[in-house]
Amino acid sequence: MENLEKQLICPICLEMFTKPVVILPCQHNLCRKCANDVFQASNPYLPTTRSGSLASGGRFRCPSCRHEVVLDRHGVYGLQRNLLVENIIDMFKQGSSSGGAPAPERKEAAAPMCDVHKDEKINIYCISHNVPTCSMCKVFGVHKDCEVQPINSIYQTKKTELNDGIAMMLGNNDRLQGIISQLEEACRAIEENSRRQKNLVCEKFDQLYTILEDKKRDMSLKVTAEQEEKVSYIRNLTRKYGDHLEESCKIVEKGLEIMEEQEMAVFLQNTKPLLKQLAEACSISHLDKVERGYENMDHFTADFRRERKALGSIDFLQDDDDDEEEDEDEAAEGEVAAPATSAASTPAVSSVPPLPAPTTQTNPVPVAAKSAASALSVAPVGQNTLGAGQK
Repeated sequence: MENLEKQLICPICLEMFTKPVVILPCQHNLCRKCANDVFQASNPYLPTTRSGSLASGGRFRCPSCRHEVVLDRHGVYGLQRNLLVENIIDMFKQGSSSGGAPAPERKEAAAPMCDVHKDEKINIYCISHNVPTCSMCKVFGVHKDCEVQPINSIYQTKKTELNDGIAMMLGNNDRLQGIISQLEEACRAIEENSRRQKNLVCEKFDQLYTILEDKKRDMSLKVTAEQEEKVSYIRNLTRKYGDHLEESCKIVEKGLEIMEEQEMAVFLQNTKPLLKQLAEACSISHLDKVERGYENMDHFTADFRRERKALGSIDFLQDDDDDEEEDEDEAAEGEVAAPATSAASTPAVSSVPPLPAPTTQTNPVPVAAKSAASALSVAPVGQNTLGAGQK
């Protein structure tokens, strides 16, 4: 029976349910009066009827599980009564009042005794000092000149104030919970927006990397083309000098053989053409000569100071930058539209094929980065110096 009595305690007034008992959607029970008090505290600005109940629908949270209860225009009177709990309360009260095996009634707490008058119970409340006291203190003690009231009336007043305060605190907690939910939603929105903007920034930098890689490939191809040209020329010239050297070695070997000839007539006969060959072999005027500094490739020099400065200035656009960019776009559109209008008014002389439509870029590269990439170019220091044969 004691466990049953605990199950019949209202979580608001902490007493046994007072009929009518209403059941919430979350299956918890409340006294209708307690439910109405919590409802009014959670909706302080809704209009009320003469009986003190709210005249329109609203919402409040269950004091047991914090489940949100939404009411229609009937308010708490629209909640379903729990007849089973009411019947159990009646049976419990009948069993408690029967003489057979009476259930142990709830023991009332013993009234505290006065600290000054040990044999007197505290039965009055001093209004002046806001403390409970006994009758003897009012007649003979420190509270004889104070305003007092019966303790039961003050008890009801304070209990009502505490109940209203708890109900108001529950409504305030609901509002705080709503604010917390909004803040959590704001955090999720910030995280999602940040993730999207990071992806956009990464896409724009990827486009910038692509432009730089294309420019790097083009400039490397220019250097490679001249490298192959010069290396090919030097190798051809090396082969010519090698052939001339081989021919000279043969003439030297032939001359050594003639030097060993003992017959003077034969020696003189072979010497004349050999001397002519030696004179021709000693002359290399017919071979090209590599001019000084031909191997130098310093004329392929690039100055990236302006581009480095432009890349270092990459940043997010401000509001003023957005306005300026829109103005520039509008001005550019106006310049394109003006020639088109004048061309339309002038008789056509010949048919010109239409220009291809410009491709649209989904995520444009930042202005500073685009100008840096487009400005990358090789600054030649001097013209290529080729050999006499190439000229």
